[in-house]
Amino acid sequence: MVVWEADFYRRPLKDESGYPLWELVICDATDTFRYSAFCPQAEASADWLADQLGQLFVTGQPQPTCIKTFRPATLSLLEAASQPLGISVEGTRSTPTLKQYLKELAEQYPALPGYTGQSYNPIALDRPPPLPLTETLLGQQWRFASLPAADLVDTFTDRMIPVLNMPEPLLPLNLGLASTTLIPGVVIDGGRKSLPLARWIQEVHPVSLNYVAGAPDGLILEAGLVDRWIIATFEDPEVATAAVEYERRKQASQGLHFLLIQPDDSGMTYTGFWLLRNEGGVTG
Repeated sequence: MVVWEADFYRRPLKDESGYPLWELVICDATDTFRYSAFCPQAEASADWLADQLGQLFVTGQPQPTCIKTFRPATLSLLEAASQPLGISVEGTRSTPTLKQYLKELAEQYPALPGYTGQSYNPIALDRPPPLPLTETLLGQQWRFASLPAADLVDTFTDRMIPVLNMPEPLLPLNLGLASTTLIPGVVIDGGRKSLPLARWIQEVHPVSLNYVAGAPDGLILEAGLVDRWIIATFEDPEVATAAVEYERRKQASQGLHFLLIQPDDSGMTYTGFWLLRNEGGVTG
């Protein structure tokens, strides 16, 4: 299966008439294929994008099965351009090859005509403030936990769990983690709300669960492309200390962590389990 990663967005460059330039950047997941092209802002559209894709296929470039993108604005344009071609489009934060390519291209912009001289991060996105969960989804109680990497897979793969998400690339063995590495996590006892909460989390496509210090402190679920949700807030100093340790362990586990939802703390039944990882493998 051929998978592309793509971005189509405005750059800190202007054309000869002084209008902003957009750039289409494409690579495959293995970084054996790279392509970029500039587009005047007045022409930036799904039609222009479809034309560029068509030209690539005419020159003999194999058509991808799927195109991934991390930018919401690019996602809608790609979907419109790719639909007639029968190419699926996926919005995901996990586009490491593309993000590296974008950083390399951005280093060249200051030497190009029309550079605006502004500070520019090619992979930065505007992120909305986190939203609270509705009362109908809030669990009864929650806590931090950890499991040795060697026990993580066996503990949950052999159980009947309604919602189970353990992507192959995130398994501790595939990340090269030692069997004794403690994988941190958060456990939510949801009672009767366990299944609705688990289904909702699965629907929003969870990415990572991070501790954010503030007044009050909180646990923020990063989901989808830019969505953020407040899972819990707290002011207890002991809980804050445990939260700091949770983040420290994430650093030691290459950002790998888990979220577990269960009806109660009996250990008899689990409702939902997700292996998560901070973008880039680190917290923040």
